[in-house]
Order: sequence, then C-alpha cells, then structure tokens
Amino acid sequence: MDRPRLPSRPGWVYLGQPGDPQPRLNFQPVTEPKHGKTRLHLDVVVDDIDQGIAQVIALGGRFTGERHDFDEGVVVVMTDLEEHEFCLVQYY
Repeated sequence: MDRPRLPSRPGWVYLGQPGDPQPRLNFQPVTEPKHGKTRLHLDVVVDDIDQGIAQVIALGGRFTGERHDFDEGVVVVMTDLEEHEFCLVQYY
C-alpha cells in the first residue's frame, strides 16, 4: 500500500492518480452519519500487515482489533474516518 496521498480538497484523500495500473481511491467526507453495514467492501493487499495498519491509522483510520490468520495469509479489519470497514490482506 505504498501509494502517495495526493493534493486534494479539504477533508478529501486521494490515493493514486488517473492512469495508474491500480484503482484510484477517493475518500470524500459527508455530513450524514453512517447507518447500517457498508455495501461496498474493499480488500487492500499489502506487503507488510503492520506497516499497512500503521499507514491507515496515520491517515485517520482505525484498526478494529479483528484479525484472521490463515495458512495463506492474514486479514485485518480496518475502518476509515467514518467507520466504513475494509480489510488489509497480506498473503504469505
């Protein structure tokens, strides 16, 4: 997850830029509170799970404490600033 945080509007976070081979992610603040489970779920593959967790936290996200260890790798559940869940995945 070594993608630069690009200049954006206040409160927004842009990861990646047009033309990148990886998807460009835009995180946009909204005034309405989240209700219920998020319908879109992302699994973000990282090379190092601990560095991935640290980077999400540095960007304002949160580690939920939920971690799943499998023979093929590890999955941790994170949230963004508005508590939308997504997973970081490190394959072995």
